[in-house]
Order: sequence, then structure tokens, then C-alpha cells
Amino acid sequence: MDRQLDELDDAASRPDEENPEITLEQMRRARPALEWIAEQFGPEAAEALRRGRGRPAKPDRKVNQTLRLDPDVLAWFKRRGPGWQARMNAVLRSFMEKNQGDAQK
Repeated sequence: MDRQLDELDDAASRPDEENPEITLEQMRRARPALEWIAEQFGPEAAEALRRGRGRPAKPDRKVNQTLRLDPDVLAWFKRRGPGWQARMNAVLRSFMEKNQGDAQK
């Protein structure tokens, strides 16, 4: 543990005149940023900055689907490196578009 602290102890991480260490009194007075923004600029400003948890949903988000594949097919795509899942999706999309009229209902 001490070794990890030593590794983190560099000039950039130490307090200085421009970035003094926060005091206990400052910690006691601290409050959420959105609360301060609402007080200074109004609740509309704070609400505009508020965001939900996690990454924003993409309009074209993918579906998580378990798919059984032959091992050699999967290995072939993976050997081509990062992005193999996107390439596999592109192959499936191309097949779908070429065979659009063949779909059975």
C-alpha cells in the first residue's frame, strides 16, 4: 500500500498555492454542484445540466442476443482483430438486404 502512495506522490498531486488542500471546514460547507447552480442561475439551469445514470441511450442501440455459431466461423471473425462483432453484423446486414424479398412471414 505504501508503494502505491509513493507512486502517486508527484508534484502534480501535491497541494500548492494555486491548488491548496481542502480544509475540514470547506468539506463541511460543501454541497452538490447542481444545488449551487440552481441557487446562482436558477432551477432551469440546474435541470438542464442534470443527466440520468449511465450512458445516454442511442437511437439505434443494439440488442444483446445469444447466438450459437460454429467454432470455426467465430474463430475466423475473431482472427481479424478488434471490430469482429461489427464486421459480423455487417455481413448479416448485407445478407438481410440482399434477401429482403425472400423473408417468410
